[in-house]
Parts: sequence; structure tokens; C-alpha cells
Amino acid sequence: MRKLLLMIFLSPYLAFAQQSGTTTNSNSIYPDSVWQFTTDASKEGWNKEHLNTLKRFIIDSTNATGMVVIQSGKILFDYGDIKETSYLASCRKSLLSILYGPFVASKKIDLSTTMEQLNIDDVGGLLPIEKKATINDLLTARSGIYHPASNEGDASAMAPKRGSIKPGSFWLYNNWDFNVAGYILEQQTGRTIYQLIDSILAKPLAMQDWNIKEQRKTGDTTRSKYLAYHMWFSTRDMARIGYLMLRNGKWKDQQIIPADWVKLTTAAVTPYREAAEDKTAYFHFGYGYLWWIWDTPYNKDFYEGAYSATGAYGQFITVLPKLDLVVAFKTKYEYGRQTPTDLYLKVLDRLIAAKK
Repeated sequence: MRKLLLMIFLSPYLAFAQQSGTTTNSNSIYPDSVWQFTTDASKEGWNKEHLNTLKRFIIDSTNATGMVVIQSGKILFDYGDIKETSYLASCRKSLLSILYGPFVASKKIDLSTTMEQLNIDDVGGLLPIEKKATINDLLTARSGIYHPASNEGDASAMAPKRGSIKPGSFWLYNNWDFNVAGYILEQQTGRTIYQLIDSILAKPLAMQDWNIKEQRKTGDTTRSKYLAYHMWFSTRDMARIGYLMLRNGKWKDQQIIPADWVKLTTAAVTPYREAAEDKTAYFHFGYGYLWWIWDTPYNKDFYEGAYSATGAYGQFITVLPKLDLVVAFKTKYEYGRQTPTDLYLKVLDRLIAAKK
């Protein structure tokens, strides 16, 4: 089961005028059409030799195809082809969480709405108790609905018997929850997830490599009619997503995502110790609203307040507020190589060790 979990986790629109250079807002630096680079890492409190050692470790010990470290709005460290787009895997779920924010704030979406009220059903039908699950339960992976998902890559093998769990009472990483949450967002907004990314995120953040035509859904509709909304991103555009979150949903002078939503979604709803007690824990993370949270006793020092999007084969967007830092790391699914989460955590440890 440990091996399975490793494979799983390794699984209002705003106008924007694109410019060049770098701008600041309330002492925060933001990229425009391109990221700027830190000119001297040592002046920013980093050990250059340790950063060089980190790069050698990435080359020798990981299968990374791209990595970007953003500190205070500039690229501190990069590796590989950071403009190449590739499969984002389960990081897609954290992006979905972001997209919900404006619509929850505007009350277009009520998180207490149930599956029954939304007329959500599936192949073979949902049980009466399952229809009592809310949108909030889906976004926190606590629905208690263990209907097969259209795609694999979750912890459904660990699921309790269907109908045995009261919605909201038990955490399980379940693709059915995530796929249906995507369907509901589209149903309630009248826009596809990819159109929402394009208008809410890609254009305001001036993403360099986003291509809406590259995005597509997949899944086996004989298992579930709700498809997985897969995404293709570049490493440097992943970094823009992380930096938006680090800045509490603000980009320059625009509040793209409500700050309260950022705070809510990146706090642990399911503490690590609860998941560990239920034997559904994943490494040392708690779980928020589709984000993995560094949680007690692992949220110490520079990891205090940290959270991450993670995806199969080695896709990660990590926010480290204590260091004013974002890490975007990825592999390319088509190469058939992966960076397990435990190895990625070693990369983070080595990065933090380079801080003077």
C-alpha cells in the first residue's frame, strides 16, 4: 500500500495589460512578461556552493526535467527546460481549489450544497447517504462517496464499504471527489475549467507557456461519467501559480483570488495525526482544500505554514512563506521516469540547507 500511495501522489474575470520588466506592489515584486533573476544569491542570504551542490544532486539523483525557485518575486535557482509544458497530474486538483475561490466569495457557489440538490448521480447510482455529501466534503476529500472514479491513481483500495461512512467524517484521497468537484464548478459557472484557468489565471498572471488547446479530459465513462480534467503546464508557469498563492491571491494591484480563500484552503482540515490514526496518511502531510499541508509535528522552522500541490511521477508546487519562497518542480510523464515524493522532500531539505 505504501508503494501504491507513492505512485498516487508522486499523485468575476480580470483584465490584464501585459508589460515587460518587473513591477512592485506594496513592496512585493511581480514578474511581467518574463521572470527576472536574482543577480547575487549570496547577497540574499544563500550559499552559492550549496546551491551548486543542490544542482548536482538534482542531476545525479532525480529525474527532474525542470525546477524553478522563486524568492521574493525573482528566480533564485533554476534547472532544466523550464518552458516545456507537460502533464501536471494531480497538481490539477490544487488549481481547481484556486478556481473555486472567486465563486465562493461571490456566493455563486454555496459549499454546503449537497449532491442531491445538485442532481449528481453516476453509473449504477449513488446511495442515499452518499447524496448527502456537500461540495465542501468533495473539496476536502471527506465525502464518504466511494463510487469508482473514471481514472485511477487514488487511494480507493483503502476505502471503507460504500454507505458505511457519514459524509464529512472520514478523509480518503479519492478521485471521484475531485472529478465531480470539477464537474460542479463547470456546471455552476457555465465555463469549462480550462476557460476559467485562461481568464482567471493565465491572462492576469501573464503565463508564458499556457496553451488552452493543449488541455484535455480523460477517463473511462463505463466506470464514472465524470472525467478527470488533466492539465499541461510549464515549470515557470507553475511558479506563477505558487507565487500568486504566496502573495495571498494578489497579483500586482488585482486581488485575483480572495485572501480569505487562500488562507482557508491551505490550512489543515484533516490533520496529519488524524490521517495517521486512520491509516490513510501520506508521508507527514495534513490535507486542506485540495492542498497538502505541512502539519504537526513536521511544520517546524522554515516549513511552518508550508503547503504543496503534488502530482504523480514528480510534479510539485510548494509554497514556503517563512522563506518568501516558491518551488516548482516537475518531471515529464512521457519519459516514464519519476521523482518520488520522499526524494523531492530531500531536494527541499537541501535547498533550505543552502540558506545562510
